[in-house]
Amino acid sequence: MNVDRTVGWHRLRARFWIAIALAGALYAFTGLDARAASVQPLEIVTKSGVQVFSVEMATTEQEKETGLMYRKELADGKGMLFDFSPEQEVSMWMKNTYISLDMIFIRADGRILRIAENTEPLSTKIISSRGLAKGVLEVIAGTAQKYGIAPGDRVAHPLFNGR
Repeated sequence: MNVDRTVGWHRLRARFWIAIALAGALYAFTGLDARAASVQPLEIVTKSGVQVFSVEMATTEQEKETGLMYRKELADGKGMLFDFSPEQEVSMWMKNTYISLDMIFIRADGRILRIAENTEPLSTKIISSRGLAKGVLEVIAGTAQKYGIAPGDRVAHPLFNGR
């Protein structure tokens, strides 16, 4: 009888570790582990007023490579800010990204350089900054039009000259 309990315990323990391993593999496969750890406020000063966003920071290579891939939704007022310090030509794409985005390319001084609106989900087409950018803000498609965000508007966030 003691042997049966020991065998049962080992089977239960083995099943537990298999379940943990499968959950970890599923977690990694879906890209959920690549979500940026830090969430910070960001403001954009437009002609119609100040718009405030809550942004996940993408600073590591893994975070920048994954970005918003595999996400099925992104709420209004949320986004991801990519740190491409130092200022440089930046190229993005929509591979494995299921939601359409507005990509806002931002210069080191915090001014918006360019906006790529309503990007095509799952596309491998290259989307260029068309100039030097220090950061890229990705928000749900239609955000720029909805809030009147335009090139030349100022972005307030510590990434841009301490603002």
